[in-house]
This record gives sequence, structure tokens and C-alpha cells, in this order.
Amino acid sequence: GVDLFFLDRYPSSVRPFYTMPNKDQPEYSNSYDLIFCGQEIGSGAQRCHDTELLEARCKELGVPMEPLQPYIDSFRHGVPPHGGMGLGLERIVQLYLRLDNIRK
Repeated sequence: GVDLFFLDRYPSSVRPFYTMPNKDQPEYSNSYDLIFCGQEIGSGAQRCHDTELLEARCKELGVPMEPLQPYIDSFRHGVPPHGGMGLGLERIVQLYLRLDNIRK
């Protein structure tokens, strides 16, 4: 079997509003999870950098825009395409040490 793999293109409907939809298949997102030994150890995505798309995604997902307006407005000055990934280092340590629970 494969112990380490990326699972990508999650449905856009289950990802946050700021996740970039795939340009060829907008029902899917440019996002992924990194799976190691059956457990998610990382998650990442390309982020929306266009204000019109951010506003459309908020409406599509029913996210109230008023509290997010300063965030959305900050993109009006121009933001390059960007993305990122977060790793759960505690999950990696847990798997490496074969612990049932990292808090032990």
C-alpha cells in the first residue's frame, strides 16, 4: 500500500470561501490534504485573490460579508496568486512514535 499521498480537488462546497475553485471544474477546489498512514497530517489550498470571486464565494456559501469586508477590501489593492499548507507536527510525531493519543 501507499503510506503517503495527497488527496486533492475537494468539492468547492465543502471548502472555505477563500479557497480557489478549479478554473476548469469550478465545482472542485484547488485544495488538498496530505495523508500519512491513514491520517491527515496537512491541509492546503490555493487562495482566492480576486475580490469579485471572494464576494461570489461568500454569497454562494452563505457567508456573511459584513464582518469580512475589511479582509475583502484589502484585496482591491492587488494581491498576487498565493496559497499555502499547514502541517500538523503533533500528528506526525504521534504516528512516528506509534501513540494512540499525542497527549499521553
